[in-house]
Amino acid sequence: MSEVKAYAANAEKENLKPLDIERRTVNPTDVEIDILYCGVCHSDIHTVNDDWGGTKYPVVPGHEIVGRVLNVGDQVKNFKEGDLVGVGCMVDSCQTCDSCKEGLEQYCENGAVMTYNGKDEHLGGHTFGGYSEKIIVDKEFVLSIPENIDIKATAPLLCAGITTWSPLQHWNVKKGDKVGVIGLGGLGHMGVKFASAMGAHVVMITTSPSKSEDAKKLGADAVLISKDEKQMQEHANSFDFLLNTVPVGHDTNPYIALLKRDATMVLVGAIEPLDPIHGGGLILGRKRVAGSVIGGIKETQEMLDFCGEHNITCDVEMIDIQNINDAYERVVNSDVKYRFVIDMKSLKK
Repeated sequence: MSEVKAYAANAEKENLKPLDIERRTVNPTDVEIDILYCGVCHSDIHTVNDDWGGTKYPVVPGHEIVGRVLNVGDQVKNFKEGDLVGVGCMVDSCQTCDSCKEGLEQYCENGAVMTYNGKDEHLGGHTFGGYSEKIIVDKEFVLSIPENIDIKATAPLLCAGITTWSPLQHWNVKKGDKVGVIGLGGLGHMGVKFASAMGAHVVMITTSPSKSEDAKKLGADAVLISKDEKQMQEHANSFDFLLNTVPVGHDTNPYIALLKRDATMVLVGAIEPLDPIHGGGLILGRKRVAGSVIGGIKETQEMLDFCGEHNITCDVEMIDIQNINDAYERVVNSDVKYRFVIDMKSLKK
């Protein structure tokens, strides 16, 4: 075992502070990673604040990790010292259930081990995430990062990126489809970039007219203001696919009305109760509302490769780890375009 520096919250709603944590010895199938950058996800804040229940303290957040390989176990053949790699939301799964066999580890029927606050099978207790100097992960959960794209802006792809990529792929979004992305934030801005790169006609759907210019810079072909009833009526029954990134409970009925017959709206943000859905809106158009969470390792690697080919990264604002608590406040207040990324060199100060 080795002791490394980290930042952690020691109790519910406490500020994050420096903490020394233990990392395991490198096992035969492990990859040891020097963490260069770690993205800040709203899930980090929810976990620190125990908003979803079940948080184990101290909690070291961070599941958008990019770094260089320091060391590998003797059974690791696909990574070597110096490789640029990433770790996303998971660090293990059973690898034997149907979901895992299909490359859908995020739906592991025995419970995937999350990068932080999961069950640590090696040291006991719970896992610690990327707000730390280094991390040791089984090779099956380590991803190759393309060297040609901006490394620091790559980190949020490992959560925000795959969260939006996976449903676009699963529901077969293709060139020429009319795709609506609901909500322009950390998830929504990646949804726009991906759908645009796939050749779709992308419409940003937002309550805020002030976001129109930003949406078009990101690749949106048009902007629909959802508070404008006339605009909503003009777009009724016209969308092939809707990606709903709104992070809180809300009324989905107006968006269902935008879908074509047999089309789908996928929720990726609201992990909480929604307003009641009128059955007629679904039944009379054979429409669907579905959900999706992150993506499997194979799919995440495909997303990263696509980003390398199309030069896609997240729009980020860099911070030092010492400013993490202020950054959390700004995330809560939607005061970032569109993701914070921590320069982990600052942890050594």
